[in-house]
Amino acid sequence: MSQDKIFIFDTTLRDGEQVPGCKLNTNEKVELALALEELGVDIIEAGFPISSPGDFESVSEISKVITKATVCGLTRAVQKDIEVAASALKFAKRPRIHTGIGTSDMHIKTKFNSTREEILERAIQAVKWARNYTDDVEFFGEDAGRADLEFLARVVEAVIKAGATVVNIPDTTGYCLPHQYGEKIAYLKNNVPNIDKAVISCHCHNDLGLATANSIAGVISGARQIECTINGLGERAGNTSLEEVVMVIKQHQSLGLYTDVKTVRLNPISRLVSDTMRMPVQPNKAIVGSNAFAHSSGIHQDGFLKNAQNYEIIKPEEVGADSSRIVLTARSGRSALAHRLLKLGFQFNRNAIDVIYEEFLKVADVKKEIEDEDLKALAAKYHPEVAVAL
Repeated sequence: MSQDKIFIFDTTLRDGEQVPGCKLNTNEKVELALALEELGVDIIEAGFPISSPGDFESVSEISKVITKATVCGLTRAVQKDIEVAASALKFAKRPRIHTGIGTSDMHIKTKFNSTREEILERAIQAVKWARNYTDDVEFFGEDAGRADLEFLARVVEAVIKAGATVVNIPDTTGYCLPHQYGEKIAYLKNNVPNIDKAVISCHCHNDLGLATANSIAGVISGARQIECTINGLGERAGNTSLEEVVMVIKQHQSLGLYTDVKTVRLNPISRLVSDTMRMPVQPNKAIVGSNAFAHSSGIHQDGFLKNAQNYEIIKPEEVGADSSRIVLTARSGRSALAHRLLKLGFQFNRNAIDVIYEEFLKVADVKKEIEDEDLKALAAKYHPEVAVAL
C-alpha cells in the first residue's frame, strides 16, 4: 500500500515558548533546534522575529546552524513584520515565512474592527509581500476553527493564487470536535479549485483536550502537515503533542501515512525540552510521561507479565523510554510481587508467596508504593529458610 508523508512542523520554540515561565535564551533555542533537526522534524518554527531583539537573534542564529530542516519565522499580515522575518531568515538554507490574519467573524469584527473583504485583501497582500523574499510561504487563517466555511474557502483560494505554498487551518481556541475539524479540511479539499497547489496544515490547540484527535482527523481528510510541540506545550492548555500524533500515525499503518520522525528520540527530547524550558511533564502524559509504561493494578500486572502486548501497544524502547515498570501498591497482585522478588534475587514457592503477600498488603496500605528495601525486609523476615538468593 502506498503511503503519504505527513510533514511535521514543530513550533516548540515559538508557540511552546509562549507558556508562562518557559522563556528561552538564544543558546537554549539553538540547542533545542539542533535536537529537533536530529529528531527528524521537517519544519522548525524558530520564533516571531519582530516581537523582540532576542527573538530576532534566535531565529537568525538557528538559521545559521540548521542544514536539513526548513526554518520558519512567524509574522502578522504587516509589511514590517515580513521584512524583519526575511532579514532574520537570510542565513537559512530553507527559509519559510509564516504570515496570516484572523478569518472568523469573531476576529474580523472584534479583533480587527474590519470586514471580510478588507481581511481578504490584507491576506492576499501579506502573501505577496512574503513571496518577495522566499518561494516558501505559509498562510495561517487564525481562528479558522470558528470561521464561516465559504469565506474560509475564498481566503484559501485567494492566498494560494497569491503564492502561498502551505495553508494553515488553525483551530486557535481548541473549539472543534474531531468530526467538525475533519469536515472543514474535507470541505476545503473539495471546494477550493487550486487546493492541489498547496499543502493543507493542521494547527490545533488543546483547550478541550482534542488537539491530537483533531489533527489526526485533519490528515485523514487530506491535510499533509501537522503543527505541534514537544510535550504539547503552548498557549493556554497547549498545542497538539508531537509525540502523540507521530505515534498515532506509526501505530495505525492502515491510515497510509508516515512521518520522518525518529521515534527512538522522543523520550530523550521530551526530557531535554522539559529541563530546558523548566516545565515538568505530567506523569500520565501519553508516550513520554513517567507512568506511560508503568503498571500498578494487579489485573494489569498479571496480564502484562504473561504478554506485554496485553497492556502495551508501544514498546518502551521504540520511543526511547526506559523499560516497563511493575509498580507495587495495595492494588498489586501475587504475580507482580513474585516477579519483583525474583528480580531482587529471591525465589519462593506459591505457599510462601501467599504468606508474604498478606504481610505485603499491610505495608502497602500504609505506604503509597513498595520499594525494593521493603521487599528485601519482607523476604528476610517472613520465610528466610525458603528464600533462595539467585
